[in-house]
Amino acid sequence: MLILGVDPGTAITGYGLIEQQGQQLRPRAYGVIRTAAGLPLAERLKKIYHGLTHLVAEYRPDAMVVEELFFNKNTRTALTVGQARGVIMLVAALQGIKTAEYTPLQVKMAVVGYGRAEKHQVQEMVRLLLGLEVIPKPDDAADALAIAICHAHSWRNAVRWKGAQQ
Repeated sequence: MLILGVDPGTAITGYGLIEQQGQQLRPRAYGVIRTAAGLPLAERLKKIYHGLTHLVAEYRPDAMVVEELFFNKNTRTALTVGQARGVIMLVAALQGIKTAEYTPLQVKMAVVGYGRAEKHQVQEMVRLLLGLEVIPKPDDAADALAIAICHAHSWRNAVRWKGAQQ
């Protein structure tokens, strides 16, 4: 199973593709889609859409996993991240890819085993679980890999599938 984890953002959207074969997890690709600060929001969303569409066409993932939006004190940031999430979900829906969403707490529990784990602990576990020599950079790519790992550890246990059905 190929799982594409996505860490949504309008400036930087992280992605991490892992392959799960039984209990074995292997990294296939990871990185970020960057948008320039001066671009209008619509252009930034378009760049995210095209970047993810390209990744999906190249790798053909079986599932796309997105971090759920948590309450943010900055309403403007929460709204724009929500718009990026919408674009991400649209890419999956248009391609007929199953989607799942996990909260930051669920990701930390699945990857580290502790819901209040610090960011560096999650990143180190991502490195160890995927057999990487170094922690993936930037942080958004490591976060996307963590979301994919969460799904790999959780998908058999009553996953909340949204979108395309098998």
